[in-house]
Order: sequence, then structure tokens, then C-alpha cells
Amino acid sequence: KRFAEANNGLDLRKDRMALQRLKEAAERAKHELSSAPETEVNLPFITADASGPKHLTETVDRATFEALVTDLIDRTIEPCRIALKDAGIPAQQINQVLLVGGMTRMPRVQQKVKEFFGREPHKGINPDEVVAVGAAIQGGVLKGEVKDVLLLDVT
Repeated sequence: KRFAEANNGLDLRKDRMALQRLKEAAERAKHELSSAPETEVNLPFITADASGPKHLTETVDRATFEALVTDLIDRTIEPCRIALKDAGIPAQQINQVLLVGGMTRMPRVQQKVKEFFGREPHKGINPDEVVAVGAAIQGGVLKGEVKDVLLLDVT
């Protein structure tokens, strides 16, 4: 939006290559904001118009990013609440919480888990590797090489 305002309404959403570059930069920024309070998105020559090339430079801070994804993070708690209810156990009886997937590196996600379960999530396992291990196990199940295992996709 700010880019369009600064560039006579030029809309990057109409430029597929620019949009792809922006998505890749957003992914990098998301990763960087897991360990840094702010990051810079710098995309020189993101697009061009009759006046010449256009560049995009934006500083994004963690608080702004977290505000953008707060609803998404908050929605993850309800499936946890339902799973605990279905199992008939309170959150306080959970010994460890393992986080799976890259977004779980976000400090706000970890904070939300701590608020709900009353304990810090376990950090001894790489969240990306857990996804890969689950996929490998599911592959073994599908090939008939792994038995007595049921993996459920809870997304």
C-alpha cells in the first residue's frame, strides 16, 4: 500500500514477477523477525513504469508483523483446547509441548503456547525436521513398511 502511494498508485499485485519477489522477501523477513526485532526488505528494480525503474525498501519490525498475524496465532489455540477436551485432560497435565513447522520459531507463537499450557514449549527439536520425520513416517505407512502408526493432519 505504501509503495503504491509513493509511486502514483503503481500496484505490485498486477506484476507477477514483482509479486513473486515480494513473497520471497516476505518469507525471508518472517524468518529474520524470529530472531531480530526488525529487518529490512530491500528489492531494487522491483518494477518499472514510464518514469523508470522502481525500488522497494521497507523496514518491518516484529511488533508490526505480529500484529498482522495475531488472529492466525490466536486461532491455533482452539484446536489445542478441543484436543485436550477430547482426551479428557487439562493443559496442566501436558508434560511437554513440541512445536512443529517454521512459524513456531516466532516468539509470539511460543508466548501463546506458554500462556495456554502454562509452560515453555520444548525447544530441543528442530520444528522443520519434525515435519520431515512425520512425512517420512507417513511415506513408510503408505508403502506398507511401517505398521501400527496413525498420523493425523491437524491443520
